Amino acid sequence: MLNKKRSALPTIMSIAFTVAISAAVGWVILNRQFVLDQLNVWWFKPGSDVTNVITRAGMSDQGKFFYFASEPAIETAPQFNNDCQQQETGNAILGCYSGKRIYVYAVTNTQLDGIEEVTAAHETLHAIWDRMSDSDRASVGALLEAAFTKINDPTLNDRMAYYNRTEPGERLNELHSILGTEYANLGPALEAHYAKYFSDRSKVVALHTSYESVFDNLKKQSDALAAELDALKGTINANTKEYNAEAVSINNDAIALKASADSVDRTSASQVNAYNAKRQALLDRLNALDALRAEINSETDEYNAKVTEYNNIVTSTNNLNNSINSTLAPTPSV
Repeated sequence: MLNKKRSALPTIMSIAFTVAISAAVGWVILNRQFVLDQLNVWWFKPGSDVTNVITRAGMSDQGKFFYFASEPAIETAPQFNNDCQQQETGNAILGCYSGKRIYVYAVTNTQLDGIEEVTAAHETLHAIWDRMSDSDRASVGALLEAAFTKINDPTLNDRMAYYNRTEPGERLNELHSILGTEYANLGPALEAHYAKYFSDRSKVVALHTSYESVFDNLKKQSDALAAELDALKGTINANTKEYNAEAVSINNDAIALKASADSVDRTSASQVNAYNAKRQALLDRLNALDALRAEINSETDEYNAKVTEYNNIVTSTNNLNNSINSTLAPTPSV
């Protein structure tokens, strides 16, 4: 009886299947973060407040992917303060990227429309930086430093000094998020990098410019009024000094004129005319002094009105700052 030869196909298929499984496992291991991100995107069920950010901030599909992969949450003060720790007293934070999640403070002040979207985009760029390779960070980092030098904005310089204190070693990470959401015309290479995550980056920059202008306009008004108040105060002080000196002088001259009255020869026209001329000159000086006093009173009224206006601007500025400071939110009633 002839023995049948066994087919090698099952063995080959088994080996091929094992190789395929090994390759798949290897790919998953090498791309672990992408797999986790994809799963998060599939499982994440965003609310309308979260999804509205995508269009308003001009995110691309890839930007949306990393945004959703970070399971963003827009939170009221108690929860936000629990998820995002403030680094320095007096410096409010609007969002954070922590534990590979994005948290954004829900700002209700309508004057600051767009601030949540810009914050969410800012934190999304942190999530993207977190996933970039060392070589990509190095190449993009060089572009960021070049753009930073070209911008040469004192406000940005101060802001980066703050991050150097509170987040040492995160300079490029912060620049990546700040420049990407707040500054236009960053150069072809850097714009090409951001174009992967924004289909229209001008949208998020415009939102930032819009709400930042509210603060800028108030600062310009307060600075202008402060200068006017300083100048007006100087004028009032100078006029008051002049008034007081002239009042003393007039009083002394009036006493002297009165004392000389008895020595005037009433029969001498020249002496009478000389006396009357001195008296009239004194009256003219009194009238001028009254006019100066009226001017000082008017300037004082103007000064007080400007002080009221200045204080109103300070109040408006403080209210704006308080509205973005989650630590100042009122304690819920029990």
